[in-house]
Amino acid sequence: MEERSLKKSKFRLEPQLLVQIHNHMVQARVLEERLIRMYKQSDGYFWIGGPGEEAFNVSLGLQVKKGQGLDYDYLHLHYRSGAILSAMGLHPLGALRQMKNTATDPYSGGRNFSNHFSKREWNVVPISSTIETQYSTAIGSAIAQRRKGGTGITIVNGGDAGTAEGDFASCLIWSSRPGAELPLLIIVTNNQWGISTPAATQHGDKKISDRGQAFGIRSQTINGNDVEEAYLSIQEAMQYVRTERKPFLLEARVSRLYGHSSATGCNFVTDEEDSLALFESQLKAAGIMSQKEISESKEKLNAEMLEMSQRVKQEPLPDASTIYDFTYSKQKGRYW
Repeated sequence: MEERSLKKSKFRLEPQLLVQIHNHMVQARVLEERLIRMYKQSDGYFWIGGPGEEAFNVSLGLQVKKGQGLDYDYLHLHYRSGAILSAMGLHPLGALRQMKNTATDPYSGGRNFSNHFSKREWNVVPISSTIETQYSTAIGSAIAQRRKGGTGITIVNGGDAGTAEGDFASCLIWSSRPGAELPLLIIVTNNQWGISTPAATQHGDKKISDRGQAFGIRSQTINGNDVEEAYLSIQEAMQYVRTERKPFLLEARVSRLYGHSSATGCNFVTDEEDSLALFESQLKAAGIMSQKEISESKEKLNAEMLEMSQRVKQEPLPDASTIYDFTYSKQKGRYW
């Protein structure tokens, strides 16, 4: 760890941006760890999230063209995307309410798993529990943006195991049709695991990004645990999709620090690289942040998250009469 950190004694990104990235990474990590604690204290039924992916996800979230409508970026995400939305400015209180399944949960009224976000005002399409279907739905908004023109793009992300699904192949095919290419940034965050199945036993390809070559899609594999490499690679990929109006396949190698989900215990995995710890060692080596500043940032955010979680525990759960609400658009009560 120390040897790697010393190689980053100089950054290309500005110190102010690096500190901002660190703050968002810490907030995302502290939030996930608070959600895990809530689950283990029986203040939630299930946890799944993205601790370990903060370096890549925060770098992505900070570069999204945020807004509503075709002139802005559409996001088709999955359940390890919390740090993306945290960097975009999503308040952590909503995530805590969703974990507790309170009636005040702004995303599902207490009816969904943790990290299943949506936000119409930012073009964040509802996150689904089904594996990799977002690669199919992303085609639709990308087609609309191709017709509209401008600089808005569609961003879709998922895991390495899900690329075995047909939805991923459909995304590659539809985005690369000659003369009808789509402004689509296709992301695979590869943590080398599919629940409990190692990728090495499932994938004949050495790089998932190599699959883009058959379709003429510009592709790249990066170290998603390195903040600067992630930020600059995302910047380049986004610029290409915005200006060329063609797809880009970006594979980021990341870590899975708390296992797949609460189904596998959600305990810290010690033999995975921790992108936050690595980044902090680099920041200290470069003289950008001190250990005191790093510790104070974590203590402050931990205290805030604890206070919010205690507040959420006192909030009401959904009333049983609302169980049928919104089965269809704007529908309330029974629908037959």
